[in-house]
Amino acid sequence: MVFGSMVRKKPITLSKSTPTHYVNPNWLQRISDISVDRAAQLVVDLHPFRSSEVMEFKEGRHRILMVSDFFYPNFGGVENHIYLLSQCLLKLGHKVVVMTHAYANRSGVRYMTNGLKVYYVPWKPFLMQNTLPTFYGTLPIIRTILIREKISLVHGHQAFSTLCHEALMHARTMGYKVIFTDHSLYGFSDIGSIHMNKVLQFTLADVSQAICVSHTSKENTVLRSGLPPEKVFVIPNAVDTTMFKPAPERLSMDPIVIVVISRLVYRKGADLLVEVIPEVCHLYPNVRFIIGGDGPKRVRLEEMREKHSLQDRVDMLGAVPHAKVRSVLNSGHIFLNSSLTEAFCIAILEAASCGLLTVSTHVGGVPEVLPDDMIVLAKPDPNDMVDAIKKAIRILPRIDPQEMHLRMKEMYSWHDVAKRTEIVYDRALRCSNQTLLERLPRYLTCGAWAGKLFCLVMTIDFILWRLLQLWQPDSEVEPVPDFKRTELKRG
Repeated sequence: MVFGSMVRKKPITLSKSTPTHYVNPNWLQRISDISVDRAAQLVVDLHPFRSSEVMEFKEGRHRILMVSDFFYPNFGGVENHIYLLSQCLLKLGHKVVVMTHAYANRSGVRYMTNGLKVYYVPWKPFLMQNTLPTFYGTLPIIRTILIREKISLVHGHQAFSTLCHEALMHARTMGYKVIFTDHSLYGFSDIGSIHMNKVLQFTLADVSQAICVSHTSKENTVLRSGLPPEKVFVIPNAVDTTMFKPAPERLSMDPIVIVVISRLVYRKGADLLVEVIPEVCHLYPNVRFIIGGDGPKRVRLEEMREKHSLQDRVDMLGAVPHAKVRSVLNSGHIFLNSSLTEAFCIAILEAASCGLLTVSTHVGGVPEVLPDDMIVLAKPDPNDMVDAIKKAIRILPRIDPQEMHLRMKEMYSWHDVAKRTEIVYDRALRCSNQTLLERLPRYLTCGAWAGKLFCLVMTIDFILWRLLQLWQPDSEVEPVPDFKRTELKRG
């Protein structure tokens, strides 16, 4: 949205009861006779958290736009990563803005904790929370956001996020430095992976730097995209140990409770659970299962429970809000992860931080997550997983949840992730600026026909960007005022 000349002006009065989940300083200035700076101050004054200081961002600090189709109110590893990383970057003094698509009635601009600004652009998802690919349809709104927020870096997340790919493409056309974080692993043989790998190759052909969450993920990304390994950094995920704590009192070992919290889909190994759970229940009469999560494979688990008459030993919770995950974990002794592919499993970190012993499939980057004495690994095979659960039950009496929590506190920290990401940002900004003609040869290396097609796509994008500049020069796009909240206190 571009704010033009004022439609009407009259004095306005805002009270403390004015809804402030979204109050736009430019909107206030537009309908009244106050300045934009005064409007920004009113937003701070009316916000539930009042700041004792309003200031410009310091020189040398980054101005980052996080882009992905996956963000709150949706829940998942990518969503948590973007939110928690953004919060830590804000504490380091950087400006962070998030861009995602609209969720149901959540559209427009919202403010989250510590003033994190989120643009919910009016694009509706059409498949697996992804927006419909438009190539150039998002160019005007992305350009407006980049100029209004005075962004210096664009950071895209997740390989199968359409919005991420389009934002990185447009940002490079406009000369911005871009960083990409890959959160998943992909194959090389099935038709879906082949097409996704070609899209990734196109996006990363001109990326400034890339980040992967594990060394296995880095190898996978380098092989799929052809990106030079020296451009790819490994920065693991982390866990909020202040939120995920063990229960104050140790649970009784009768019954032994095994917890599963996962999306119930094929990739997460829901079919393995259908075979593993009845066998474990047959071997150990004192074992119960708690399954949190929803998905298309839930029907199979319900059928398994009915078939083996395990209604009193297998609890199906359905989708679990993130705020209640800790209470579910604290009701168990063992956490079971049955994923068939995983770049880095944040759920394992959350379980370990709550003091649960983990049993997981030996896939992807999972072996890099925890030390051997905190996890039991198994092949993605029902018999091997049953053997791993047997081993976990044997060593369970030796596990100290409080000690495990303290170890997790030392090993993983979102503040450490933010500082390491900050180094990648610094390196990206040192990359040289190149013209379109200097960048096009990189796309030609993507394939005999694909390379030429990618060059055509980028050339058209460049022409459309120049036409937008003629239609609405950068100087006519009103920048938003910067204000930083410090020493937050309740108003």
